[in-house]
Amino acid sequence: MRLDEWSCKKLSEITIKIGSGATPKGGKKVYQQYGVPFIRSQNIYNNLFNAGGLAFIDKEKARKLMNVEIKKDDVLLNITGDSVARCTKVPLKYVGGRVNQHVAIIRPDQKYLLPDFLKYYLVTPFMQESMLSLARMGGTRAALTKGMIESFKIPVPKIREQEFISTVLSTIDDKIGINTRINQNLEAMAQAIFKHWFVDFEFPNEEGRSYKSSGGEMVESELGLIPRRWEVSDLGSISEIQNGFAFKASDYVADGVKVLRTLNIGENGYFTNNNLVYLPQKYRSEKYEKYILKNFDVALVMVGASIGKIGMVLRNTEGSLQNQNMWRFRSKDGQIPQLFLYYLVKEAQKVASNWETGSARLFYRKDSFSKIKVIFPNNNTLMLFKKVSSAIFNRVNNNVIENERLVILRDTLLPKLMSGEIRVPMEEI
Repeated sequence: MRLDEWSCKKLSEITIKIGSGATPKGGKKVYQQYGVPFIRSQNIYNNLFNAGGLAFIDKEKARKLMNVEIKKDDVLLNITGDSVARCTKVPLKYVGGRVNQHVAIIRPDQKYLLPDFLKYYLVTPFMQESMLSLARMGGTRAALTKGMIESFKIPVPKIREQEFISTVLSTIDDKIGINTRINQNLEAMAQAIFKHWFVDFEFPNEEGRSYKSSGGEMVESELGLIPRRWEVSDLGSISEIQNGFAFKASDYVADGVKVLRTLNIGENGYFTNNNLVYLPQKYRSEKYEKYILKNFDVALVMVGASIGKIGMVLRNTEGSLQNQNMWRFRSKDGQIPQLFLYYLVKEAQKVASNWETGSARLFYRKDSFSKIKVIFPNNNTLMLFKKVSSAIFNRVNNNVIENERLVILRDTLLPKLMSGEIRVPMEEI
């Protein structure tokens, strides 16, 4: 059965609600650290809810926005700006929240249309291209109106077939989610070990006991008390800080050598292959060799809107070239574990975040950043951290690579399932 063999209905005919959100009086000034979730377009990605930067409002403000309350199984669609057409289903933990005016709530009538089926249909290449074309009509800012959304023609197979299609795709998404949560836990574990050992100084001593709390000797330094035989050093003394190269956009090609830019740093702090640009193979020459990124290289955005953002290169992006808006950090003598350097750069960035300079565009100065003082441990502790952290991040590496393969599988199946090109016989459902 093909798409044209399924019945199609206007979205307005098979939904209970289609409507955009609203912003509370006072705008950003009334956002809080806790309270009722307030979802904005930056939280909505295709098949993904990004909780980074999630805002909250108090119960009184939320009460005044009851008409834009999120219900279980609502589908959220970005309707304005650069992120227009991005779509996901609201996670259960954010049910009861509110959405702002840049996000539309679509509430399917589940007698006819399942929320997961709708979500997956809206993120198919066909619908994404259709929505983007519609959004660009008319005004200077891309926008989807309520009328446009209501008029979308949606295929409506039988509910059992919708369930099958949704289950196939959501099973893949569930595995991606599991790997992502595992990586978050592994990263939190590595971060906790770094803090326990190199900030609290509770690394294992020769007897395997926590150094400081078991009476390990501490000595004065310019950064306060540190363990005996540890040192204070400049970040630039132990790390090579390499500028990126200003590659010309006119040289970009459809496929070739990957170039990593600031927007390739994912929310998890690892570089991704999303939004890649490519250069011809001639950029593999010796002239550009110093810009080739290796596994566990650390990069810091040093200019612009995302200044201070830190990214780590994993195996999925190693071999890429580094562009000019970030610095790359690598051990000068090759003896310092890159994962230790990763956390040192994070600590240094906390210092640097207080002194961004520049009028029209924020930037860090390399000479100032390289002089930030850091505490450097003895070699035994450093090598033990390398052993522990490498085991953790090798698992992270494997999960990241598996997720990229799963995304390719899902995105290959998605249009075929949603068009009816791939079907299961109804008697088998």
